Amino acid sequence: MNRPFDAARYAGLLEGLEVSELRLSDVRRDNGKLRIDSGYFAKPMLAADKEVRAYTGGHDELGPLFSRFVKGIFDINAESYSETGVPFLRILNLRSGVIDDSNLALIPETIHETEKKTELRRGDIVLSKTAYPAASVVTLNRCNTSQDTIATRLSPYGKSVFAPEALVAYLNSNLGERLLQRQFQGNVQLHLSLDDGRKVPVPRLGQRLQACIVDCFQTAITFHDEAKTAQARGERQLLSALGLADWQPPQPLSYVRRSRDAFAAGRLDAEHFKPSYVELEAHLRATGRSCALQTLLTVNERGAQPDYADQGLPVVNSKHVVNGEVRLDAENRTASSGRRALTIRYGDVLMNGTGVGTIGRTAPYLHATGALPDNHVTVLRPQPSAIDPVYLSVYLNSRAGQSQVEKWLRGSSGQIELYPNDIARFLVWQAPEHVQQAIRQSVDAAFAAKQRAATLLDAAKRTVEIAIEDSEAAALAWLQAARAQAEGAP
Repeated sequence: MNRPFDAARYAGLLEGLEVSELRLSDVRRDNGKLRIDSGYFAKPMLAADKEVRAYTGGHDELGPLFSRFVKGIFDINAESYSETGVPFLRILNLRSGVIDDSNLALIPETIHETEKKTELRRGDIVLSKTAYPAASVVTLNRCNTSQDTIATRLSPYGKSVFAPEALVAYLNSNLGERLLQRQFQGNVQLHLSLDDGRKVPVPRLGQRLQACIVDCFQTAITFHDEAKTAQARGERQLLSALGLADWQPPQPLSYVRRSRDAFAAGRLDAEHFKPSYVELEAHLRATGRSCALQTLLTVNERGAQPDYADQGLPVVNSKHVVNGEVRLDAENRTASSGRRALTIRYGDVLMNGTGVGTIGRTAPYLHATGALPDNHVTVLRPQPSAIDPVYLSVYLNSRAGQSQVEKWLRGSSGQIELYPNDIARFLVWQAPEHVQQAIRQSVDAAFAAKQRAATLLDAAKRTVEIAIEDSEAAALAWLQAARAQAEGAP
């Protein structure tokens, strides 16, 4: 899901870190570790704790709500991932309150069976335990989770008082995030211990309010599914028009190439000259509508290491370019543009230039606000009227584009790169205008559905905040209006 970038809201987590004057007895109360750090006693944290504990419906702490509250699998890295198997959740999958399945890793069944104690099922909740607070409802039939998360399952008591969606909406709200953040500690990297996580207070929301929040989540998931369908439709339209829908690339055991081909490419590795690449190139040229990507661009440039700052433009790195979209939300850090010439604009196409498992991943930039690319992202800016940027992104993510990504990769397993000079040599099929527009409509529909889903999930969080700050009646009235706007009701 994609949420509008809101730097002020993110900064608000730690806003006003000046510490109130506290008596020693106040410092020691419910403070078994005797923490005296400013983050723990910051005014926003203390105010949030006071508000939740004074909730008119009463409150609980997280611990008693769960029958299981354990760390994810320890010591699993990218080398353990497999092509098929059990979905494996990482922090990047906990973006919006529901599992983001666009970049799921998979682990073998054998590892999953060995680590069954951290298995999660649909309706369970997974929390972040490293770096920053986050919570998501599991929307997969089954999965497992990494050591940077906490796998939980509601206890019989927890199920009797909370819907998982309502609990997640609270934990991702401003108040919930602050109270989770309050329990994070560490020097090099912040983390949430299991004992500290259990202490977080939770308001006992009314059942009617929770039912409305659950409905928000379910509708958001429906929009998310609509987005995936529309995105897939655009990809099928391209392959069908290009004549590659049923293409099976050749995979011979050996092949021969001329020395002049190797010198022209500046490559000696066999992978660069696979017969599948040669056949694809011949197919593209035979259409009479192919050309080198560089002839369609005004900009083909890698970003730079950002000068991070508290204020400025959002920074886009490789983890923000996923599933055909560029994500801007509270997780984007900000940086000062300074004298940098390269700023991302509406209509640019972004491609990941490095990163195991993400290299070559591409998305159009459809946000009104500008942004800055880091040194892992290449900005492709089409010439006006030369090619539709959304179509170009779909093409580069298709089999035709990703085959060329594989062809032009450089480097060892430790550091694989896709350089702008090589991207410039990609062959692009310039589809007829009506094909480009049909694909654009499908992708625009997907983007709009994702935005609606994000709006509903944000509305669920805000509803919890209003219930705590004002009343459940005020929260329900606000949610009804917010839903009508998000769903396009008259």
